[in-house]
Amino acid sequence: NTMSTVLITGASNGIGEACARLLAKKGYDLILTARNTYKMETIRQAILEDYDVHFDIIKCDLAVLDSAQELYNEVNRRHLDVDILINNAGFGDQGAFLESDWQKQKEMVLLNVMSLIQLSYLFGNQMKDKGQGRILNVASIAAFCSGPYMSIYYATKAFVLSFSDALSRELEGTGITVTCLCPGPTATGFMERANLGDSPMFSFFKPAHATDVAKLGLKAMFKGKTLVIHSVGGHLLNLAVRVAPRVVVEKCMVYVNGKRTID
Repeated sequence: NTMSTVLITGASNGIGEACARLLAKKGYDLILTARNTYKMETIRQAILEDYDVHFDIIKCDLAVLDSAQELYNEVNRRHLDVDILINNAGFGDQGAFLESDWQKQKEMVLLNVMSLIQLSYLFGNQMKDKGQGRILNVASIAAFCSGPYMSIYYATKAFVLSFSDALSRELEGTGITVTCLCPGPTATGFMERANLGDSPMFSFFKPAHATDVAKLGLKAMFKGKTLVIHSVGGHLLNLAVRVAPRVVVEKCMVYVNGKRTID
């Protein structure tokens, strides 16, 4: 097995950054992409102090249509060979859909869904030509049910889970594996961006550490598992949606996501 280079999206903090550090420790070369070059440079300096790996940074805003194609082109222009793709970039928003910022919802779908499938398509075909590769898609326990007051976010994560499951089946026996990681609440910049600071979700479920979530996801990816759930809450929710009436689960989510207005 000669896999050596990993491309990580949304790599400037949280789970993406944790994956970068853990993979550098294993000796993998890294390509990090995010909007914040300064943060990625800081991560690069810290990692290169400890590990002797090749490290590329590509500034890219994957919430823009077809920026995934531009990222792919840039990776090829630099003659980099991606063996592992980690689709980690994503964000959420909280509030009633009809009162939400349309541009923000649109960008959420472009980032959480469109860029993820476009990168999977482009790099997946490259992996297919080589006969080996791994894809890790970061979804959420939000993928298991609908989420009133975070409707688009939950729907995008349900898409990621469904897509990952299907692609994993299609690629059986090709040497390429697809793994979907479903974390519960995690201590990252996500909470601030999604306006979730005072959400009941974080009083029920203590946010996990990004490194623990990344460790679990990478372990499952290297084993070729299709689905991995981090957090007891995630396992319980996955079980609840199978046994409880949908309306009960949905009413619970109204409470958890908080029927609150954002100023």
